[in-house]
Amino acid sequence: MNFERYLSDLKGMVSTAKLTAARELGKIGDTRAVSPLIDALKESNWAIRGNAAFSLGELGDPSAVPHLITLLRDENVQVRKSAAKALGMLGDRRAVSALVGALDDEAPNVRRSAARSLGQIGDPSAKHALERIANNGSDGVATMARKSLGMLH
Repeated sequence: MNFERYLSDLKGMVSTAKLTAARELGKIGDTRAVSPLIDALKESNWAIRGNAAFSLGELGDPSAVPHLITLLRDENVQVRKSAAKALGMLGDRRAVSALVGALDDEAPNVRRSAARSLGQIGDPSAKHALERIANNGSDGVATMARKSLGMLH
């Protein structure tokens, strides 16, 4: 499929087409998809929100950061995980505080993604929060926090 078709599908009414479009637009790499994907973050379908979040990370446009930070408080765990991953992909220091907060999320996979993203961003202000998780977190989360500590500048 082509870019224009995915954009059309993303704005359409068919959930399965929207889901696919939200996933594929990030892979295409055309930043004209940023605004429509940001709009898709408001969809009622959690899978569309999650795919749109990850695609925004793939596109690398820093204008998505505030919207992705908001998604770290989404009701759905997969959406929160996708938002945390995308923020790491973007590497924007504006996300550090929100990602530190996500280290306390109820879901281990969100905490693990937040720890990974903090390492990807590399901001030393996350050091103490990562040390806390590295020493007290669940195994997978603690392991990721230790890896991320080694990535801080």
